[in-house]
Parts: sequence; structure tokens; C-alpha cells
Amino acid sequence: MEMNVNCSLWQENSLSVKRFAFAKFSEVPGECFLLFTLILLMFLASLTGNALIALAIFTSPALHTPMYFFLANLSLLEIGYTSSVIPKMLQSLVSEARGISREGCATQMFFFIFFGITECCLLAAMAFDRYMAICSPLHYATRMSHGVCAHLAMVSWGMGCIVGLGQTNFIFSLDFCGPCEINHFFCDLPPLLALACGDTSQNEAAIFVAAVLCIFSPFLLIISSYVRILVAVLVMPSPEGRHKALSTCSSHLLVVTLFYGSTSATYLRPKASHSPGMDKLLALFYTAVTSMLNPIIYSLRNKEVKAALRRTLGLRKF
Repeated sequence: MEMNVNCSLWQENSLSVKRFAFAKFSEVPGECFLLFTLILLMFLASLTGNALIALAIFTSPALHTPMYFFLANLSLLEIGYTSSVIPKMLQSLVSEARGISREGCATQMFFFIFFGITECCLLAAMAFDRYMAICSPLHYATRMSHGVCAHLAMVSWGMGCIVGLGQTNFIFSLDFCGPCEINHFFCDLPPLLALACGDTSQNEAAIFVAAVLCIFSPFLLIISSYVRILVAVLVMPSPEGRHKALSTCSSHLLVVTLFYGSTSATYLRPKASHSPGMDKLLALFYTAVTSMLNPIIYSLRNKEVKAALRRTLGLRKF
């Protein structure tokens, strides 16, 4: 369905938009096709890389440890995260059918928030695991048992579900006056609020509070864990021990930097500093680029993961 400027095709009355349309990336067909190709390649690389890492971990008994249990969860999460956004974006790039129903928009928003918040919590759990392994190695096996790891993972997924349901219900309890075009490539919170009727200050406050609690608070836990890890590493007498400890943390730190850097810039910036172009660029980074880079970071910097991938693929060299 083609987009109509006056939105008559997208709403039933003047106070309730029933169908939305995503904004065009570009009016130049060649640019859209190039962007479609690049994003499709990143999406396929992300799906393939994360699926292979999850499969390698699940099929390799040597990797049935807390660190790799969380990594497998992260890989599965990344598959869902990108799949909730990228396919619809690809369709919008090469088709005039850029519309999405109110219900479809709400569903996409829920899954995007669900996977995003879960990743924030899971990255904090991974940092806690590294802290326990390096700072309390004698008690690591008991304090990071299979039950504890499963509980931390369940809490992460549960937090994502609760926040996703709460924020989605809060946003879609509003009426949307229009225009019908969402100035973004998926149903994110700030561009939807821009279309809402009346005072949205409570919704904006709820988004900020959720961002502080579910993005900034886990980030503080990660920073606290790594400060203690750094202190423990500095007092290690063996250079080999220091190198091994830091190498086990470097991949996770890089992933945290990429993910939290882009999401914090999006959801913790003052409203006055937001611009649609920058928000789209940041969203593209944390939905497509980081999900593609994560399996590369973990596989290239981890000998055990590379060995498991080699066995999974039946290769002699990796």
C-alpha cells in the first residue's frame, strides 16, 4: 500500500491513527538498493555467526561452563534482536509497502525492548561471572553453579519481558494524532511518542526511568565488577596470569562498549539534543552492526570458541 500524504489511508478518525508508515531512507533508488545490500549482508552474517556460536557451545561439552552458557544466551538473544527489526526495514528499503498496523507496531516494539533489556541484564551477568572467576576462584564452582547461572539468565529474560510489556502497553494506551509517518525505520519509543496526542511527559519520564534502571544500572554493575577485576589483576605476581585474566575479559568489554555506547547515546541523551538522522544512525549501529560484530569478537579472540567452531564445521583449520 502506498503512503498517502494526508494519512487518510492510515487512520479511522482524526484522533486515532490505526496504521503507520516508516519514513523513506532516501528518494534515490540506487542509494536504497545499496543500503539494502549492506544491511542484508550484515543481517545474514549476524544470523550465521550467532547461530554457529550457540550451536558450537551447546554441542561441545568442554564449553559447558558459566562463561559460555551466558555467551550462548547472548547469541540466541542477538538472533531475536535483529530479527525483530531488520526484516521489516529491508522490506521498506525496496518496496513502497512501508506500512505497519498499530498491532504490528506494538508487537515489534515489545520484542525490540524485550531483547534489548535482556541484553543489558545479560551483559551484567557476564561481568559478574568474570568477577567471580578472577576475584574468587576458590569459590567459583559453588557460587556460579548451573543453578545460579540459570537463575541469572532467567532473571535477565524476565526483566526484558516485564519492561517490554510495561513500556509497550504504556505507549499504545495513547491516541496517535498523526502524522502517520514514523520518522524511523522501526517502532522505537521516541519517534512513536512524537506522534502521540496530548501531554506525553509521563511517558517520557517512564522511558527515562526504565533506561536508568535497565541500561545505566547494569552498566554500573559492569563497571564495578571490572574495577575490582583490575585491582585483582594488578596484584597478581605472574605476568602470564595477568595476561590470561585480561584476555578472558577483553572480548566482553569490547561488546559492552559497543552496545552501551550506542544505546546510552540514544536513550539517555536530553530530548533537545535528539535528531532523527543521528537516532537512525545509532539505531542501525546497535541493531545491525553490533550483532554482526559480536560473534566475530568472541570467535577471533577465544581459542576455545574457535576450536569448537572448527569441530562444528568439520574444518581442520579455522
